[in-house]
Amino acid sequence: MSEFCFAPAPQPMISISGSTHFFPVRRIYCIGRNYADHAVEMGHDPKTSPPFFFQKNPNNINETGNFDYPAHSHDVHHEIELIVALHSGGSNISVADAHQHIFGYSVGLDMTRRDLQAEMKRLGRPWEVSKAVEGSAPTGPLHLVEDTGFIDSGKIEIAVNGQKKQESNLEMMIWNVSEQIATLSEYYELSAGDIIMTGTPSGVGPVQKGDVMIGSIEGLGELKVSVS
Repeated sequence: MSEFCFAPAPQPMISISGSTHFFPVRRIYCIGRNYADHAVEMGHDPKTSPPFFFQKNPNNINETGNFDYPAHSHDVHHEIELIVALHSGGSNISVADAHQHIFGYSVGLDMTRRDLQAEMKRLGRPWEVSKAVEGSAPTGPLHLVEDTGFIDSGKIEIAVNGQKKQESNLEMMIWNVSEQIATLSEYYELSAGDIIMTGTPSGVGPVQKGDVMIGSIEGLGELKVSVS
């Protein structure tokens, strides 16, 4: 019988609303520039940009309600996002069939070291140092698709210290949830435990230690996160 040379890391997981069970996280896929206003905000033309994805680490998932301001940055930004969790997957999934793989949804944040991201872009290097940061994927509990129905519209917003910063509707996504699943499955074999962070609208901006962020998505409740 094989044994590990040291204890394996804990399994990253997300709680499930109304349940004692947990959703084990396998991979985190994130789509970039998926709201036209945010693409423009970041200096890009959404009309000529095909979908592209990057990844966070599964252990970036954070349900503590707290985000520790990371080192080597003076410009950490909030990005409110819809999280989609999958109970199954595969390769080359059609857009028409993509919804069949959805387990549920939650409210999430993609916390980003924006200054480091800008530097990596300038140097033509990967973004991980700005995106795959400890605790950088705060999330609320998952809501089962059986309870919510399939979500492609609804208000999404975030306030920092009571001041609204981002506000849009999920229907403003350039690539909807089914299209994201289908596109990802062309490049990866998706599987149960995968989650997709579906992009953020305009209004991203910096947070400081002591700030309190409250994000919400229609039908999924609120996510409150303090910065320390």
